[in-house]
This record gives sequence, structure tokens and C-alpha cells, in this order.
Amino acid sequence: MKTLLTTALLGISVALFTACSVRENNPPSGRDGWLKGTPHEKLDVVANQLRGFDMAMVETGYRYQELYWAGTDRNWEYAEHQVEKIKQAIEYGLVRRPKRTQSAETFLHEVLPEMEKIVKAKDSVGFLMNFEMLTKGCNACHKEEKVPYFTVNTPIHRQSPIRR
Repeated sequence: MKTLLTTALLGISVALFTACSVRENNPPSGRDGWLKGTPHEKLDVVANQLRGFDMAMVETGYRYQELYWAGTDRNWEYAEHQVEKIKQAIEYGLVRRPKRTQSAETFLHEVLPEMEKIVKAKDSVGFLMNFEMLTKGCNACHKEEKVPYFTVNTPIHRQSPIRR
């Protein structure tokens, strides 16, 4: 009986020690300690914060507008920066949602590189024509992803204070 009690107490002690050790090895992270749990749980929380492809599209929409105004201002360096960031936002989004890859292929490998060529050539006339193709590329992708009601149009009002 004494051996059974000793074994039970030892088991409980080991369990409590392990629980305390796990907690001590996984203290909350982030400013104000909002990121809690095991490393795996923390990664899940961060992944949820990054969300899916929708956040990539929010950034892409912003960059799309900035690209338009940069091109119409002939601020070619800024336009080139926006093309790079659009590509990066979509590629990062595809990491989180690889099922969107097929829809994005034409846009990433044909439409966007064509815009990059026009921007690097500093071709104002070509820019406006190609921007229309870029817009059509956005809408084609949305249609393929079965969200045709996400209709992209050429910006009308400038939101950013960045100007040349």
C-alpha cells in the first residue's frame, strides 16, 4: 500500500513539475503578452492574424491604386516599387492559400511582368493602355475564383499623399 501511495505521489509530482516546466518554457510573447500557449499554438494564432488571401488582396488593392497614380505622375521608381510589392503580396498570399495558385498564374507570369516592362521603359502612353490590361487581369482572376462581384476599376480619387 505504501509503495502504491508513493508511486501515485511520485506520478502526481512529475505531472505537476512537467506542467509547470511547460508553462515556464512557453511564456507569453508579443507586446503585452498576448501570444500565449505552446509554440505550435502561438504559430496558429499568428497564422490566424495573417489570415488567408483576403489580406493579400487588401494590400494588392492599395498597391494597385498607388501604381496607377505613380504611372500617371510619371514617378517611375515609385511605380516600379508598387509592381514589386503587388507581386510580393500575391506570392505571400499564395503561400497561405495555395489553392488560389492556378488563378493567379496568368496574372503573375504574364500580366504583371508586362506592366513591369512598361514601367521600366518609362512609357506613359503604354502605361495607360497596359493598366487597362492589368485591371482586366484582376477581374479575370476574380471571375475564375468565383467572386466576379469583386470588380476592379481604374482609380478615380487619389487617397495617398505621395506625389511626384
